[in-house]
Amino acid sequence: MTVNLAKGQGISLEKGDGGALTAVRMGLGWQAAPRKRGLLSGLMRPREIDLDASAVLFSGKKSVDVVFFQHLTSNDGSIRHTGDNLVGGAGQGDDDESILVDLQRVPAHVDQIVFTVNSFTGQTFQEVQNAFCRLVDETTGQELARHTLAGGGPYTAQIMAKVHRADGGWRMTALGTPAQGRTFQDLVPAILPLL
Repeated sequence: MTVNLAKGQGISLEKGDGGALTAVRMGLGWQAAPRKRGLLSGLMRPREIDLDASAVLFSGKKSVDVVFFQHLTSNDGSIRHTGDNLVGGAGQGDDDESILVDLQRVPAHVDQIVFTVNSFTGQTFQEVQNAFCRLVDETTGQELARHTLAGGGPYTAQIMAKVHRADGGWRMTALGTPAQGRTFQDLVPAILPLL
């Protein structure tokens, strides 16, 4: 059963039987919004939008590693990006980009993993529709949580969610915070207050 998370809401990443999840996938999906041509001419075909998913690993308030389209695997091998999608729109509700996290292999000093999405080509989220991030139990394929972006805005990035250590396990919190930046490096100053 999927939990639809609003901004700021969180869930424990514990299985219904009390066991802990061992591997999760953060999936990101989006579509380009149709563009208007003119007052009477209707809508134009949407142009391609290149959004990029990243996972920034933190130890306290210090970024210690990152997984993104130019660094597909974390230095310790616990987190892996499945590859860059340059256009989005893989399908209704399907993931356009995914980041796999082996929770058991994440080093003990990493206490938070922040998932971001940014428009590498600089288009704003006003040009994006049906954007979401979702957390899936990679072992069973069951969707655990979903955060859907409501409405576009004049920003080029979103700090989507974080997975963080809590009470000996892991917890996911939906962040949904707009930001400006074409790469994850641009977003770090906006991420820090959310840790």
